[in-house]
Amino acid sequence: MIILKNQEEIDQMRAAGEILAACHRELAKLIRPGITTWEIDQFVEGFLKKHNVTPEQKGYSGYPYATCASVNDVICHGFPKKEPLKDGDIVTIDMVVNRNGWLADSAWSYAVGNISEEARRLLEVTEKSLYLGIEQAVVGNRIGDISHAIQTYAQEQGYSVVRDFTGHGIGQKMHEEPYVPHYGPAGRGPRLKEGMVITIEPMLNVGTYHVKIDEDGWTARTRDGKLSAQYEHTIAITADGPLILTKQ
Repeated sequence: MIILKNQEEIDQMRAAGEILAACHRELAKLIRPGITTWEIDQFVEGFLKKHNVTPEQKGYSGYPYATCASVNDVICHGFPKKEPLKDGDIVTIDMVVNRNGWLADSAWSYAVGNISEEARRLLEVTEKSLYLGIEQAVVGNRIGDISHAIQTYAQEQGYSVVRDFTGHGIGQKMHEEPYVPHYGPAGRGPRLKEGMVITIEPMLNVGTYHVKIDEDGWTARTRDGKLSAQYEHTIAITADGPLILTKQ
């Protein structure tokens, strides 16, 4: 069942999203060669505590950290580690913020120092694919219109779109209906209605879209070891168009 949110509930989620976005802005200043994703995770946990919100991921189905930290060929759900990031790495930091029971979710990919042209272009195309998807998040369109816009652009640019993980509805639970694939034909899936709140979170790979999972049961990697990137916003569907609740 798709749960529609009223204006007051969307405002609660936007307040959570503003704190999340502020945290990402601080991470952009912090991430550099030599820092560890463990230190990033500790920073995020402290930042959220200071702002009287909690990391919803921590404890979710046993997940032990405040963030997911995915480096280079890790697509998503990477564990924070004490291994320093190196010049040329890319890292995606994903977090879900809980403020008074209402959630916001956003992932962002960051360059670590001086990155290759291949990595830079992957980040650029992945971010643009997110915003092309958001443009389709209007009342009367269907979920498939978002999916198709992302896949069409990504593949035109030479990238594959991960199929194993999708966007989703969000509210007082991290994962609600509807699910939002980032590939597939236009004109399919649930019709978008005012009051829906969803995440759009394309994951693009340099090589194949196929995934393998590490022994920890969480960390998802590209099967061919090539780079992956992800950008994600939480979006409210409104009569005036898509409203980005996690806008940085």
